[in-house]
Formats: sequence, C-alpha cells, structure tokens
Amino acid sequence: VIDGDGKPVNDALVEIWQANAAGEYGSKAFRGFGRSASNAEGTFRFQTVKPGRVAGPDGNLQAPHIAVNVFMRGQLKQLVSRIYFPGESSNDQDPVLALVPPARRGTLVAKARGKPGELEWNVILQGKDETVFFDI
Repeated sequence: VIDGDGKPVNDALVEIWQANAAGEYGSKAFRGFGRSASNAEGTFRFQTVKPGRVAGPDGNLQAPHIAVNVFMRGQLKQLVSRIYFPGESSNDQDPVLALVPPARRGTLVAKARGKPGELEWNVILQGKDETVFFDI
C-alpha cells in the first residue's frame, strides 16, 4: 500500500472476499475471506486459490477476481477495488472491468512474480498509477 507521496502505508488493513475455484461463495470447505495488515514497508500478503467465474447481477459471468476493501488511518470510508488475474482470457468480457477506461485497467490486474502462481498487486492511493477504486 503506497500513499500519494510514494511512501509505504504501515497501518492499512486489506480485506479480500472471493469465490472458491468452482465459482461458489462461502462454502463450508472454503470461506473465501481474509484480512491482512500492512507492515512497515506497506506490504500485505494472502495465500489463496484462484477463484472461479461467478455470475454478475445480470447473470453474465465475470472474470475470476478477488474483491478488496482497504481500511486505514485517515480514511473515513473503506476503499473498494478488485484484483484480476494476468493473462485471463475472460478479462475482456468482464462487465465491471469494462467500466474502467482501458488505460487504467492495468491497476486492477495483478502481475506475475517469481514462483508460478505467485502474483503481486499494489494499492496506490494517489498519483499517476493510482489504483482504480469503486463507489459502493
């Protein structure tokens, strides 16, 4: 989590909510919820499964994604975003991602990192590469 001055935010709380690999929410075997506090470097971590596709309000399938809420000191309201997966062919048909201008969609797509299956996604609060946040 990076602030508008490019400095790490050491007191953010990042929550995720997601479907399981079959595209189902809240099963007994997989809750799909997690919370991680950022450290002095602004880093937070989750270990999870890639979610399956879920239907949106109109019944059309959404691309696999993880819903994100960010809370921190000085924020009166949570920030709401999503994490999408790199190279996912269904990203092009996702109705929520389609609402985001093409030049800004990259802020919602994680980037591949070292080991297979390891991804990086940054929350940038302000500035040139500011993460897209949604009004709820």
